Amino acid sequence: MAASRASDASDAPRTYPEGVPCWVDAQLPDLDAGKRFYGELFGWTFGEGFGPREAGVCARHHGEPVAALAAKWDGRMPTVWTVSFATPDAAALAGRIEVAGGQMISAPTRIGLFGTAALAADPEGAVFGLWQPGTHAGFGKRHEPGSFCWAELYARDPAAVDRFYGSLFHDALFGPDAAPDFGRAPVSDVFPAEMPPHFLVHFGVEDCGAVLGTVNRLGGRVQVPPFDTSYGRVAVVTDNQGASFAVLQR
Repeated sequence: MAASRASDASDAPRTYPEGVPCWVDAQLPDLDAGKRFYGELFGWTFGEGFGPREAGVCARHHGEPVAALAAKWDGRMPTVWTVSFATPDAAALAGRIEVAGGQMISAPTRIGLFGTAALAADPEGAVFGLWQPGTHAGFGKRHEPGSFCWAELYARDPAAVDRFYGSLFHDALFGPDAAPDFGRAPVSDVFPAEMPPHFLVHFGVEDCGAVLGTVNRLGGRVQVPPFDTSYGRVAVVTDNQGASFAVLQR
């Protein structure tokens, strides 16, 4: 899968074609601790709660929506960042996912007026979300420091997952206007071989090395020190509650 072209907020559409990453959210044990961590790390601000039991908050950067944090309602749920792909019809896409060899973890569910969400897994078990927009289209900005920049899929069988995602999101990945915001690499390129396949959400930073000191000071840790990729300089970290993500300096 090709690397994304650099972009700024001015070209970020308010609606996203099917197969384009359009939103990210973190499921955390302590929502207030998450707000403190990401607020200081990225300069995010947070509004009022939304969703079932108002368990989630929208994170904004300079007034634009960039992510959501949610309190886990079940302690057995993983503490993770999840990337969601845009779709005009979550139910139809869910059917295509199952035909292609993936599975649905949660069926499409309407979240008030905001839109419809679902959770799926690819044939190797990597989890991703679906988002059918209502009043909330997704990112208000991306490809800038403090916002989503990239999602890397770490897979065991790259050829197999290429076929899976290519069958679902062919136009977004390979069409004439394609500029995908996610790529694929073998798990063993960065992580121990026993690491399960997964998506790693990347947030933009101005200085990859410098931000790691802030991560440590806030109670997070550096999981993988900075390394160079085709799409920028990356380090993998965990927050103060164990959710992994990457920071990316273009």
